[in-house]
Amino acid sequence: MAKVTRDDVARLAGTSTAVVSYVINNGPRPVAPATRERVLAAIKELGYRPDRVAQAMASRRTDLIGMIVPDARQPFFAEMAHAVERAAADRGKMVLVGNSDYRDEREVHYLRAFLGMRVAGLILVSQGPSERAAAEIEAWDARVVLLHERPEAIDDVAVVTDDIGGAQLATRHLLEHGHPYVACLGGVEETPAVGDPVADHVEGWRRAMLESGRSTEGRLFSAPYNRYDAYRVALELLSGPDRPPAIFCATDDQAIGVLRAARELRIDVPGELAVAGFDDVKEAALTDPPLTTIASDRPAMARAAVDLVLDDGLRVVGSRRERVKQFPSALIVRRSCGCGG
Repeated sequence: MAKVTRDDVARLAGTSTAVVSYVINNGPRPVAPATRERVLAAIKELGYRPDRVAQAMASRRTDLIGMIVPDARQPFFAEMAHAVERAAADRGKMVLVGNSDYRDEREVHYLRAFLGMRVAGLILVSQGPSERAAAEIEAWDARVVLLHERPEAIDDVAVVTDDIGGAQLATRHLLEHGHPYVACLGGVEETPAVGDPVADHVEGWRRAMLESGRSTEGRLFSAPYNRYDAYRVALELLSGPDRPPAIFCATDDQAIGVLRAARELRIDVPGELAVAGFDDVKEAALTDPPLTTIASDRPAMARAAVDLVLDDGLRVVGSRRERVKQFPSALIVRRSCGCGG
């Protein structure tokens, strides 16, 4: 059976192939409603399927958005990737996801692969992209939106949440329960990169402690971002003689590890230990006890990132602050902090 072409659609609809193209691609020129209906009816009758590869070669852009995340196995990144996929689908685009595994060379690998495929744009979720990644983006003159983090190395538009303010909310809430101090489970970097969300969570904790007159000395502990390694760190911390009365964790995954360690050590949460996290992953509502945490509007952030990466106004003019779209953080109170309900 012969392949149906755009010429066949045009003949049946009684119009030109250019008009058929405008209907399929929603532009760049408007099409009268009656003509559009004839074209759509012809496409349906003939069973026409556009050749997306040919379209991409002609326009030098595909209907794909590349997205690079540190580790899609972690709930926060998985939920963010899903939100981006849904937002992209609303704009008629598909998303390709690559995992950098927190490694510069993997990040550069996916940058080259996606940009070489002529993606319509790139959304980068990174824990501190390297100078190599910045050079790669510059070389391709790529349409890039930074999501979740705004590192100094790459001066592109960023969509973030109020990480410092959110951490302050969580720490203040724990202190309001009457604890003499709140410990913090931060990241593993001794000198975290500027714009690293986990570093901002630690900074928010630090500010809340200092503004309440509490010292932070000896109360910040390093732990990987995932629950499994955080669990091992928490076992040692909670088994020691100076067990903290409350812990703010820079990520929910860390907090889930702390809750598991407390349960194993028969430490009552929140009676003997209050815990709060950051991210409000879906699992946070199902932990035992349910986890008090900080939420960001991931669907809205995903929509903003997709809109920015697809729209012509991506490379805005102005200061670095004006190039950052920040969404507020919200405190989600559950039982792990000591509140009822």
